[in-house]
Amino acid sequence: MHRGRLSALLALVSVAGFLTTLDNTVINVALPTLQSELGLTVGDLEWVASSYVLSFGALLLAGGRLTDLVGRRSVLAAGLVVFTLASAAAALAGSGAALIAARAVQGAGAALCVPASLAVVAADLPERRRSTAVGLWTAALAVALALGPVIGGFVTEHWGWSWVFLLNVPFGALALLLVPAVPSAGRGRAGRLPTLLDLPGVTLSALSLFLLTYALVKGGEDSFSTPPVPLCLGLSAVTGVSFLVVEARTALPLLDLRMLRDRFLVGGVAAQVLWGVGVNGVFFFTALYLQRVLGFSPVEAGLAFLPLAGALLLCTPFAERAARLMGGAHRSIAAGLALVAAGLLLVARVGADATYAGLQPGLVLIGVGSSLTTPLTVRSLEAVPASRTGTASGLVSAAREISGVFGVVLIGIVLTRTERAALRDGADPPTAFLDGYDTGLRLAAGCVSVGALVTVVMLRRRGRHRRRGSRAGRARTRPSRSVRGGA
Repeated sequence: MHRGRLSALLALVSVAGFLTTLDNTVINVALPTLQSELGLTVGDLEWVASSYVLSFGALLLAGGRLTDLVGRRSVLAAGLVVFTLASAAAALAGSGAALIAARAVQGAGAALCVPASLAVVAADLPERRRSTAVGLWTAALAVALALGPVIGGFVTEHWGWSWVFLLNVPFGALALLLVPAVPSAGRGRAGRLPTLLDLPGVTLSALSLFLLTYALVKGGEDSFSTPPVPLCLGLSAVTGVSFLVVEARTALPLLDLRMLRDRFLVGGVAAQVLWGVGVNGVFFFTALYLQRVLGFSPVEAGLAFLPLAGALLLCTPFAERAARLMGGAHRSIAAGLALVAAGLLLVARVGADATYAGLQPGLVLIGVGSSLTTPLTVRSLEAVPASRTGTASGLVSAAREISGVFGVVLIGIVLTRTERAALRDGADPPTAFLDGYDTGLRLAAGCVSVGALVTVVMLRRRGRHRRRGSRAGRARTRPSRSVRGGA
């Protein structure tokens, strides 16, 4: 591949990952300003924060299937256009309803961008460059998570809340300029979408994921006994089972259930979920800890995460070398997850008198460990046929997105219950929060440790014959010239 095209593809994947992740965190510190300037209620603020992740998580599988049907270039371009225009609409919103609607459309655009960009990595890049691309993409996600509170706090304080969304516009335009670097297979199959796209599967999967995500968000904010939450969880289970039944019987399913026999894909998704639970927990609740217990401003709290992002960026290029030195990616990924778990435990022990310096060993360890997990996506997708890379990427992305919500909710439940018990026992609020924070991060460390065990068992190539078969399989699934631009 020509070096210029390779550089453009790597930049495109990184920018797409950065933009779609940044919108998960950048809005949080702007919420009080939004409330005062737009006259929003607390419920409105919840929807402003949640509408993006709801539509994002609910539509990722559909975005992945569209990528396989229409082509990576077309779907990625459409997603960037939708995301950029919705960002401009959010910046111009004059009411809570308009802002919530724009945020939901942003999520729909992101649900097209993410699986299409990962499919570009899996199908359009040379095999020796895929881990580099995934490393850059993962680093872009980490930087977006770390910089989100900093950018949101600075922009809201100095320029106004609308710039939180306007900043997406030039980056979205830049990404669109890079889209022609994605190989194209011609006209695609847009005219046959009604017959090729599994509309019942799209509807059921989107509805199931929407109901699950909504229930997790609502249950975490209020209580899982709140009337809508049990109903939504039950309906999510019913629609999820219905989705599996429909997919097993349709000729052109949204999710080919035979893909779930691939232990690399299943193991990678499981490890991704367990990693997401821990990492999202540390970002969300450590930001609260820094402000509620240590008294940091939002900008100062965001700056505390910069060494973590720096460690991730510096160490990611060495992830493949670590895999070779340790005798396989399954071992290096498991070692990375173990380091993340150790970092979580260190962060949980810093206490009420922590300083920036005291926080950094644990946070940096999380960054270094996460860098070793960057081959996880490549290993998950390595046995997936080129015609299904979009669907598989959507599945991996949906797992990551839902794991973020689930991690915040799970750790939040433990934190809240521990905090309330401490308050009943007479502890002051900062001490009570710190007790819950410590318990929650220990739970997160346990989840990540289980992910390390899953990785060792599920992602290991078994025996010389199996390794040869795996290489042959990858050769068979490597896209030909007629397929490289789209399904």
